[in-house]
Parts: sequence; C-alpha cells; structure tokens
Amino acid sequence: MLHLADNPQEAGMVDFRGTIWDDGAVSARFLTLADVAETLSISASQAYALVRSGDLPAIKVGGRGQWRVENSELEKYIQRMYEQTRTFIESSPDYNADQDPSSDFQDAR
Repeated sequence: MLHLADNPQEAGMVDFRGTIWDDGAVSARFLTLADVAETLSISASQAYALVRSGDLPAIKVGGRGQWRVENSELEKYIQRMYEQTRTFIESSPDYNADQDPSSDFQDAR
C-alpha cells in the first residue's frame, strides 16, 4: 500500500522550499506584507504596523530584511480578531447589531 508520506511525487505533490505544488496549483507558505494587506483589505502601512506591534507574528528574511508572515499566523490572527469581536458584541449591551455599519465610520463634524 502506497502512502502519501512514502512518495509525495506520485501523489502529485512536491515540497520545495516551503512551496507546495499540487497538480499545478501553488500554495506559498509565507505571505508578503502586501499580500497580508490585500487579504485583510487594509493598507500596507497598516499591515506593517500589525507586525511591528507584535499583533501579527512575522519574520525578516533575506539580505534586505523583507517581512514575511506565515499563512497559519495570519489565520490565527484572523481567528483572534473574530473572538475579540464576539467578546465586544457580547459585552456591549448597548451595541445595536441592526445598526448600519457605515455609521461607525462617519466623520465627527
């Protein structure tokens, strides 16, 4: 009986420097800050601030010290934000769930 761990090439998968090829589909283990920003729909400077504050674990790689965020760390961050949001909603009895979300972003004039 052939197991995936015995011969990943025959299963259509090859591990090469943190990247998995599966029949032509590529999944990178690490994301750039631009990728993180796009995923979270935030600016690149906001993604950088998350990393610098320690809220989003990342590593610096290469001679120029490029930041990289592991996919699993981004997913953990997203789950933490969901949990914080749940806690906020549950602990805020005056919070109106039916409120128009755009009202949270109106300018104070």
